[in-house]
Amino acid sequence: MTDRPTISTHVLDTALGRPAAGVRVRLAALLDDGAHRPIGEGVTDADGRIRSLVDGLVPGVYRLTFEVHAYRTGFLREVTLEIEVDDATRSWHVPLLLAPYGATTYRGS
Repeated sequence: MTDRPTISTHVLDTALGRPAAGVRVRLAALLDDGAHRPIGEGVTDADGRIRSLVDGLVPGVYRLTFEVHAYRTGFLREVTLEIEVDDATRSWHVPLLLAPYGATTYRGS
């Protein structure tokens, strides 16, 4: 484990009241030309967490793509979030709360 700033996530299934284990998450960085460069990926553990998707950050826009269809079939297949990292000296935690017909997120700590 590193002390360098990272992006982490925690996926919770609000309908079942438990962590969402086995959700694949991809992380990409937005480039100046508008393209996205893959920089990390992982699968949520039994606690629904990925503790680090990238080792070290730079300021910029990042895209997290949660492949929720592999966790549970239904209305949502993927959830994509774009976040702006303006302070690369700290880690960023991006939780995702899943429901059968929706999802929400917030800036975690």
